[in-house]
Amino acid sequence: MNPPATPAKSAGVSVSARDRRIAELGVLLTVIVWSANFVVVKAAIGVLGPLTFTTTRYAVAAITLLLVSRWRFGAVKRPGRLTLPLLGLGMLGFGGYQVLWTIGLTQITAGDSALIIAVSPVATALIAGALGLDRLTAPKLAGALTAFLGVAIVIGAGAGLALGASLLGDLLTLAAALLWAVYTVLGSRVLRHVDALTATTWTVFGGLLFLLPFGLWDAVTAPPASIPPAAVAGILYSGALAAGLANVLVFNAVRLIGPTRASAMQLLVPAGAVALGALFLSEPVGPAQVVGGAVIVLGVATTRRASVMPAAVRARLHNAG
Repeated sequence: MNPPATPAKSAGVSVSARDRRIAELGVLLTVIVWSANFVVVKAAIGVLGPLTFTTTRYAVAAITLLLVSRWRFGAVKRPGRLTLPLLGLGMLGFGGYQVLWTIGLTQITAGDSALIIAVSPVATALIAGALGLDRLTAPKLAGALTAFLGVAIVIGAGAGLALGASLLGDLLTLAAALLWAVYTVLGSRVLRHVDALTATTWTVFGGLLFLLPFGLWDAVTAPPASIPPAAVAGILYSGALAAGLANVLVFNAVRLIGPTRASAMQLLVPAGAVALGALFLSEPVGPAQVVGGAVIVLGVATTRRASVMPAAVRARLHNAG
């Protein structure tokens, strides 16, 4: 018989072991959705303009979240004094991030993009720890740095993922990763006072407001010749799932297990994106991708440990004391 779950504290919220497991499962589901999203977006922006596609998918995301909010609460909840902070947060994390990431993705492969974005959990851990919003424990730091080493292995040694292929695309994507880290940390403070669904709904709406001028400009200056069914399916998938419901799961995880661990688990996304990119976009995968992916998984596992030392070593040290 398992012992009763003992509530823990995360970002000022009392959390049971069951809630933490559910939050982590939500992040793992998000990993799958976001891994596929790199491939979906890469394929779709080859047909539509990158900013047209991004704005359209965030319109779909906003509509999806409004409908889910009405189903969940009976009406769309207005978060009171947090309305403007959430809109601003959305403009940063869903607006600015999407402009940088999507334009960068037009210059580099889906796998390369996913791997560069993977630096955001490391930045998240450092920023959250520096601001005192999350405990920067040895396992979390070691796990984040280990996972980043896996990213470096793939980027540095992968024949098909060379950073020099497009310096502009690499720099835009790196800037997007850092922006996402800032957004994640700031979001963890807001989530002490509002539920994940309400927070995501209003931040996505803020991102849509930021994106609208860019999307309209892109649509007017470079209108697509046609919009095939596959592009429509991509908009629906990327909007409703990747930009909408998946972000609810992430916000819930940030609230319950903290920004460092929630972000570190997302380091699994690059491995999934590289594999799917090879399968559907014929992007090359070599030994470096395999080794780097394994190191990334090791890093994610390390963030979940109570200590970086093996249990037997901890026991001997405890008995010696």
